[in-house]
Amino acid sequence: MKTVTITGTRETGHKSLAEYVDLFEQYLNPFVPAAHFYIGGAVGIDSLALLWLAERTTATITVVAPGTLGQQPDEARRAVDRSRDRISEIVELAAAELRAPAYHARNRWMVDRTSMTIGFPHVTEPSTGTWQTINYTAEQGKPRLIVPV
Repeated sequence: MKTVTITGTRETGHKSLAEYVDLFEQYLNPFVPAAHFYIGGAVGIDSLALLWLAERTTATITVVAPGTLGQQPDEARRAVDRSRDRISEIVELAAAELRAPAYHARNRWMVDRTSMTIGFPHVTEPSTGTWQTINYTAEQGKPRLIVPV
């Protein structure tokens, strides 16, 4: 079974839901038949991909929170609640503070447990969490698929 980290921007308002569905159909769906997806449990691409996978596929899904799920934004918690019957595992990493280092640690945790990363960055600046995750994947010698949004 292929294991896949999904990472992406939290800023998704510049595209319609239909456009994201189309992107997921094109770039996630080919991996669905034999994949276990790890998703960060945040707003934006994380929540959109979670809902798409839960509602339209039979893929195995793990949601990973840097602290606890209860600390995530309302939108992200609602996506998890809507998908709970399809989520195989929720991992709470119990970070003491929810700042950039906790999110980066969560992303590395996912990459360390998966065989590839699919990233949906909004900007090309390498300082974003999405790009740091994509670059960490490259440092680990693992494949990455980059789908700019």
